[in-house]
Amino acid sequence: MLRRNFLKTALASSLASSAAFQAMALGKSNHYRKNIGIQLYTLRNQIAEDPVAALKAVADAGYKQVEPYGFPYASSMTEAAKDFGLAVNSSHFAWESVTNPTKEGVPPFAKILDAAKETGLSHLVVPYLHDHERGGPDAYKRLAENCNRAAAQAKKVGIQLAYHNHAFEFEPVEGTTGYQVLMDEFSPEMQFEVDVFWVEVGGVDPVKLIKKLKGRVSQLHLKDLKKGMDLPEFGSVPKDAFQELGEGIIPMEPIIQAAQKAGVAHCHVEQDQSPDPIASINQSIKHLATL
Repeated sequence: MLRRNFLKTALASSLASSAAFQAMALGKSNHYRKNIGIQLYTLRNQIAEDPVAALKAVADAGYKQVEPYGFPYASSMTEAAKDFGLAVNSSHFAWESVTNPTKEGVPPFAKILDAAKETGLSHLVVPYLHDHERGGPDAYKRLAENCNRAAAQAKKVGIQLAYHNHAFEFEPVEGTTGYQVLMDEFSPEMQFEVDVFWVEVGGVDPVKLIKKLKGRVSQLHLKDLKKGMDLPEFGSVPKDAFQELGEGIIPMEPIIQAAQKAGVAHCHVEQDQSPDPIASINQSIKHLATL
């Protein structure tokens, strides 16, 4: 009887320890939790109205860094962020300086790099492609050539260039996909910022993709997808498709664990659409605290 009770106690203790370990998988010591970021596009309307109040809300929610958009025209965001002790390591930028550098009115990429260094950025991200910049494999090969050239230029000044996906890159075309072409054609200097929402919308498993791209993913965008969506979808999605972390179908813990193994530098929460963005960013960071 004593032996049986001892074994029961030992087993219970072992299970409790295992559960505690799992609960602490993303505990306070976790690199991404300690440095969790927010892509500020989530708060674009609030920033347009009052950038100081918006960035204060970000800091109050517990975020540690921000990723602005529209760089080099993002000084209201970067200055307010730094005033509230928020790091600014990465920014989305005027991407046609890379994808269409001869277009009239596009700032030279060299000047963007100068501004990025002055701001203290270590990452720049191509955030999107216009419809006319997309196409078949040849279009994505041209994109890769431009990105590779810019990535080499950025590396010389200590900045990592990356490409942020949506879902359209995963649409089958001529026996391949745009994303596959980019994976095949990007040089070692050019990396990916993986948006797990759009990967899922495009019909691909985010964890498997991150593992496949080990060593080639600089950052992640963490966002959740509404249950019941008809996938894949390579175009637009309804506004309510974007959910706070923990409210949709994309489990975050396996993604963050895969990020650790893949060498990802930063993770940023993002929610493209929300009826109350301030409430949403608070809800998402609270969910991360439960993992």
